[in-house]
Amino acid sequence: MRLWCLCSLLVLVVLGQGQEDVGGGGGGSKEMVPAMFIFGDSLIDNGNNNNLATLAKANYFPYGIDFQAGPTGRFSNGYTVVDEIAQLLGLPLIPPYAQASGQQLLHGVNYASAAAGILDITGRNFMGRIPFNQQIINFQNTLDQISNYLGATDLAQALSRSIFFVGMGSNDYLNNYLMPNYPTRNQYTGTQYADLLVQEYNQQLIRLYNLGARKFVLAGLGLMGCIPSILAQSPNGVCSEEVNQLVLPFNANMKLMIDNLSANLPGSHFIFINIHNMFKDILTNNSSYGT
Repeated sequence: MRLWCLCSLLVLVVLGQGQEDVGGGGGGSKEMVPAMFIFGDSLIDNGNNNNLATLAKANYFPYGIDFQAGPTGRFSNGYTVVDEIAQLLGLPLIPPYAQASGQQLLHGVNYASAAAGILDITGRNFMGRIPFNQQIINFQNTLDQISNYLGATDLAQALSRSIFFVGMGSNDYLNNYLMPNYPTRNQYTGTQYADLLVQEYNQQLIRLYNLGARKFVLAGLGLMGCIPSILAQSPNGVCSEEVNQLVLPFNANMKLMIDNLSANLPGSHFIFINIHNMFKDILTNNSSYGT
């Protein structure tokens, strides 16, 4: 699936709710949703790790070389995927939780943290990070602040029409299961570990639902055996098929989880982003992407 297809899907999800011009959006455009709340890791962290005692930071060059503000904490040369999605939805760039305040909160908050995982223990080699459980607690803190502006009824209505983007799980493999100083690989087979992760993930998403989330966009895991840190371990510089196969049960479990949540959480809507197929398409048809 091309990136523009992914973003178009998001737009289609919210079009049925109508557009509203609440002001302060990207370039004066109409906002398709009231807000976007973002949970994840380094793929979408935009500054929450800057002031942590952590090795997982990106607030220095060459990060941000194509971003107008320079290095911000994004692990990217420029925009991340959630920045692009925010613009397509007519929203301003969503601020990180570490910096968000006042009426900024009304457009949403980014809670993502590099090295974070579904499991609290994930990423400890980097020291400081904000696991998904803590990101949810931070979201609860935000709700207390937003309620001062909107009141309980308007807050519930706004949340039900907002996008909740969640991209978790990569570090639970890269910085947990595949790390030699973690016991996880000796405790669980790949299938058992995928079951463990998605069981915890399921409960975390239910917590978000109980806090008012209704429209979820969940990103699966890509061809993780082809990322630089894994390629660096290959004597031939080729993708690790073992790692690529390792994460497939997680993606399969995610799809089943989404089906179950959709059936059991009234009013919920889920989109699953098949990152695995996106990566495969890019590698197979790299010339069409200019790489």
